[in-house]
Amino acid sequence: MGGEDEAKRDLAIANERAKLLANALDRSSTASITVGILGPTAAALYGLGAALPGRGGAFYAGTAILWPLAALLLHLMARHVLGTLR
Repeated sequence: MGGEDEAKRDLAIANERAKLLANALDRSSTASITVGILGPTAAALYGLGAALPGRGGAFYAGTAILWPLAALLLHLMARHVLGTLR
């Protein structure tokens, strides 16, 4: 009986660790949106100036694409981790 209880306990621990990792990845994806999209947008709206003087519009357009892609990747990784739950 003790072995079965220990196996259930180990499974519960593994599931909780997977949930913790998935939550951390999803929070990171939200932070990517905040840092990469909302931050620069707020700076532009309030006229806080260029963070990197001398950079052209292509640089900012590129980062406007990369940050959401990073957020999407992190979110998909979180979903994959949740798929490992048993």
